[in-house]
Amino acid sequence: MMDIKEIQKMLPHRYPFLLIDRVLEVVPGERAVAIKNVTFNEPQFTGHWPGNPVMPGVLLLEAMAQTGGILLLSAPEDAGKSALFAGLDEVRFRRQVIPGDQLRFVATMERRKRNIVKLHVVASVEGEVAVEGSFLFALTDDDEQGTSN
Repeated sequence: MMDIKEIQKMLPHRYPFLLIDRVLEVVPGERAVAIKNVTFNEPQFTGHWPGNPVMPGVLLLEAMAQTGGILLLSAPEDAGKSALFAGLDEVRFRRQVIPGDQLRFVATMERRKRNIVKLHVVASVEGEVAVEGSFLFALTDDDEQGTSN
């Protein structure tokens, strides 16, 4: 398990863009499970469907990608690298996510070819699929991006 402090050591995201609260399980190279507690006081709900708060789909995808990033960067050979979004395939939104929901993200490895990785990620609420799809990532060394730690 990883708490928010450990997640911040692995991912470069911070409030308001760090969208996972806890990692429940990581099997490097295979699977990661994370959760997000959706609360009404999050900034997106002041402007996204006021009076009928619905979590924006793009933020759901970002939280799913962050879970995928945890999976990828947990492998010892990829520690310290960056996992950059490279594409999305077959994404389907199946139910709305609203304040009070707890999202459970499960990212599983589909395939890897050098530094290009494809994951399947499912976001569910109380066992019901909310969003699912395949995520493509490019793993890069920080110096390849022109940044440093």
